[in-house]
Amino acid sequence: MASAKILAPNAPIASPDLRLSRPHRTQLDWPRLDLQPSLYAPISTSTPTETLKPVEPKVSNPSPPPEPWHMTHGSDNWDNLLDPLDPSLRSELIRYGEFVDACYKAFDLDPNSKRHCNCKYGRTQLLDKVGLQNSGYEITKYIYASADINFPIGVSPACMGRWVGYIAVSTDSSVRKLGRRDVIVAFRGTVTRSEWLANFMSSLTPARLDPHNPRPDVKVESGFLNLYTSTDESCKFGLGSCREQLLSEISRLISKYGSEEEMSITLAGHSMGSSLAMLLAYDIGELELNKPINGGVEIPITVFSYGGPRVGNHGFRERCEELGVKVLRVVNVSDPITKLPGMFFNENFTVLGGDNCYTHVGVELPLESLNGKSFSCVHDLDTYLGLLRCPTKKVKKGELMERACGFFKRQKLESWSWQHMATLLQYPRF
Repeated sequence: MASAKILAPNAPIASPDLRLSRPHRTQLDWPRLDLQPSLYAPISTSTPTETLKPVEPKVSNPSPPPEPWHMTHGSDNWDNLLDPLDPSLRSELIRYGEFVDACYKAFDLDPNSKRHCNCKYGRTQLLDKVGLQNSGYEITKYIYASADINFPIGVSPACMGRWVGYIAVSTDSSVRKLGRRDVIVAFRGTVTRSEWLANFMSSLTPARLDPHNPRPDVKVESGFLNLYTSTDESCKFGLGSCREQLLSEISRLISKYGSEEEMSITLAGHSMGSSLAMLLAYDIGELELNKPINGGVEIPITVFSYGGPRVGNHGFRERCEELGVKVLRVVNVSDPITKLPGMFFNENFTVLGGDNCYTHVGVELPLESLNGKSFSCVHDLDTYLGLLRCPTKKVKKGELMERACGFFKRQKLESWSWQHMATLLQYPRF
């Protein structure tokens, strides 16, 4: 390399001949410094032999931290938010739990009513009637589900398509507070005869929700899948299967808001409802409905499960994780439903292989109920919301199964009679 010439002060610098070809321009007798000019001070002309003076490099601004709602919706899998329970996350869990509780409050249990086993109110009235008039959301669609069940002789199924929940979207004023357009899908738990029977269909079956890639290794409980995909053509309320109703409305909302606003999809359910929420979350991710639209960002999918059972096998869990589905399971350690199905053959039992065993998905938030006197008490959604509002001491993970087994031992046979009567007379929150 040619040595650099030190110019005298105020000496004119000859301009390079722009007519030279590119190969010859590199041979000009100029100083050549293989350094980043921005990191060094200019050469002073007062002293010809003065060396370069290093200066402190500019530190680029770090990327902004994620918005608080990203954290409470599982962007970091709720790290450092569960023990102790973060106040913002606690508030969100209560808020979404109240949206689920609205399904129970609005469900018509009067057998003499024209709306028996359906919602008491119209879409525009429901949130006001159940005390959520200031929630900042508006309901866009009611969701109905039916199970393709063969009833025993002498048991009339009537219309099996029943109201199971709703889809709501945040209003414009609420968007400014939340920082995004939030779509909520809220599901209630088991009430009707067909839903009870579907719960007992505990065999694993391939989900096959993506027609282009069936993925036979991804298996879910057959009863939940039946309820999610079956159609009752005789029911005047249901338009297509539960799945078709959900996907069509969510697709519409994404098309309406996804290209211009940041969005989130939040699915919340209690008991059986949390299973439907899990299937919907997997379905949305598998069909890539949450992928960016016209240069937008991917829409996060979050499931808040309250007292939810296991839904699928190890393949189902792995696929949900690959799709980026975030699941937070709120669990009352005395609630046996959270240990089903697969109380014995589950994620802790690998002899049969993961494909044939039920596995929980996501992160668990264990809560302890001090007054678990009956099955209905420990599993009731009101109990879960009460535990979130007034939490008790932290429960160690190893104690969960021990507490559940102890609860079973304390129960008397007659205390379970309500469960058997539920398919005929009663409608407990399960």
